[in-house]
Amino acid sequence: MYSPAAFQVEDRETLTAFIRRHSFATIITQDAGVPHATQMPVLFREHEGTPGRLVSHLARANPQWRHFETGDEVLVLFTGPHAYVSPAWYVTTPAVPTWNYTAVHVFGRPHLITDHDAFAAMLHELIEFNEAGRPGRWNGEMPDEFRDNLMKAIVGFEIEITRIEGKFKLSQNRPADAPGIIAALSESEDQTEREVAAMMRHLMP
Repeated sequence: MYSPAAFQVEDRETLTAFIRRHSFATIITQDAGVPHATQMPVLFREHEGTPGRLVSHLARANPQWRHFETGDEVLVLFTGPHAYVSPAWYVTTPAVPTWNYTAVHVFGRPHLITDHDAFAAMLHELIEFNEAGRPGRWNGEMPDEFRDNLMKAIVGFEIEITRIEGKFKLSQNRPADAPGIIAALSESEDQTEREVAAMMRHLMP
């Protein structure tokens, strides 16, 4: 990922928190020169080796899972808050519009989860992660036969991470203009734009 030094994020805790917070990711593979992408919830097992593993599943009817059998590296995109930035908020002139955004790219080598019990445990772990903290949460319990029939229609996989690249483009290169951007986005009616302002405020000295 192209990332000027000012926008690079390498802190492990920051990357981990971002991946877990924005866990609905895009999985990108390539087959005979043709790119394929699927959006899926992904769980980050950050304590399994260094730098960790990702786990998820695809529909068996989705041909993308067969790309995992080659062992070729895949890319998983995690994207966070983003917002348009107007030059009207700058004190510096002349200026042009830009876009502030946050993203983490995870590269790794995929492996299919073929063991039934390991696959079932992974699915339960994914449910637990997404149900945690919800009022009246679902406990994930279901009849074994019902669960096993559903599992036949999906394919589980894990991705052994080879590298993680983080980029938070949040006006770090425009310290004089950042206060005006933060103020404008903080007053926005759009929740995502307010989230960008909060992240900018956290990053700024």
